[in-house]
Amino acid sequence: MNDVVLILTHTADHFTVDRVAAALGWRGVRSFRFDTDCFPLEAQASVRIDSRGVGQILTYRGSTISAEDVRSVWARKLWAPRMDQSLDPRFQTMCATESSAMLQGFLAGFQHVRWVNDPVSDYKAEIKMRQLRLAADTGLRVPRTLNTNDPEQARAFYNEVGGAMVAKLLRPLSTSMGPAPVFMYTSEVSDADLADAEMLRHGPMVFQEKIEKSCELRIAYVGGRCFVGSVDAAKSARGQVDWRLADPDECGWREDEAPADVTSRLNDLMTRLGLVYGAIDMIRTPDGEHVFLEVNPSGEWGMLEKNLGLPISEAIAEALLSNT
Repeated sequence: MNDVVLILTHTADHFTVDRVAAALGWRGVRSFRFDTDCFPLEAQASVRIDSRGVGQILTYRGSTISAEDVRSVWARKLWAPRMDQSLDPRFQTMCATESSAMLQGFLAGFQHVRWVNDPVSDYKAEIKMRQLRLAADTGLRVPRTLNTNDPEQARAFYNEVGGAMVAKLLRPLSTSMGPAPVFMYTSEVSDADLADAEMLRHGPMVFQEKIEKSCELRIAYVGGRCFVGSVDAAKSARGQVDWRLADPDECGWREDEAPADVTSRLNDLMTRLGLVYGAIDMIRTPDGEHVFLEVNPSGEWGMLEKNLGLPISEAIAEALLSNT
């Protein structure tokens, strides 16, 4: 009883899940992988409420666990249900909605076990403007930021930052295993872009002052510990604004560290956000100042462990087995 760690992920997720499952196994703890995109077609969940109480069971890939078996949950990734495409589109929409609602209710039954991270904290932490407000409250430097659907406000902000402005989205466009209809990296804004600013009336965007950088940091925060990697994306012509566009052959990850005052403020921020884990993006300026950009509660860390040997999977396993 209470000897299983439930891992919530999707079918295309392997390296990080395998590493954490192995770290749990070395500690004598069994893990149960549930690819959430396989529900409801390939996984069966049931919740029963009667005079004896509440019972929950989950069956996937020939194995079954009950809620009583679970000691903690690693919410690595939650994906939208994958539906039978042969269904009538109207019925398919209803089934997808019901499947999402049922899975949400099923996971709510694990509210008394250890989560990394719990879905409610994740949801609230994803609110980017709230992140920035809390980060500023901790004493972290954040870029001047505008979130608006008002073209005139966007043009005024562009002038305020002297034309050094980038644009980004509040949330990723893809919430399932399928490709997003559009993907937008952080991009620099030009005078020509502002000529089309009237399009903001159809969808707000986030604008930030462009911060000069010597490198970008990806910090995997796990239960008070910071595992830091840095990349000099400016070495790549395509990675100057967003490191995800950089050519890995031109600039690679290297192990790094953040000053004690920065890690202390990050710990304060993560406590306020209620997160055990988060992937934090920061910029180090040419004069050595650290600027907070955002934290992704389920952001990637595999490249830091794979390329740098940072023991992040070990830290996540320890966090899952912690009683605090």
